[in-house]
Amino acid sequence: MVVDTLVAVIGVVGTVGLFVWTYRDATDHGVSRPLLWAAFSGGAVAVGAGLYLFASVPTTGTIMTANTGLVLYGFEREVTLEDDDPAEPGELPHK
Repeated sequence: MVVDTLVAVIGVVGTVGLFVWTYRDATDHGVSRPLLWAAFSGGAVAVGAGLYLFASVPTTGTIMTANTGLVLYGFEREVTLEDDDPAEPGELPHK
């Protein structure tokens, strides 16, 4: 009972926090549709917490579901920030 309450509270706080962080990050870096990405990232955490609380899903499935939105946003952010210039040998990208 205590663990479920703790997971619920962390799920709500994590969902709101991730929503706000993703929206701010997307607007700062010029990622298209920041509200959609924020909803997708936060929503995935909410679904993961809900699966943990209400369904008999293995923990690995819950963790993968909760991470899906943030991982896909990371890919979109990387594509938005990448340069069109070819890579230079011996230099790190985004220097």
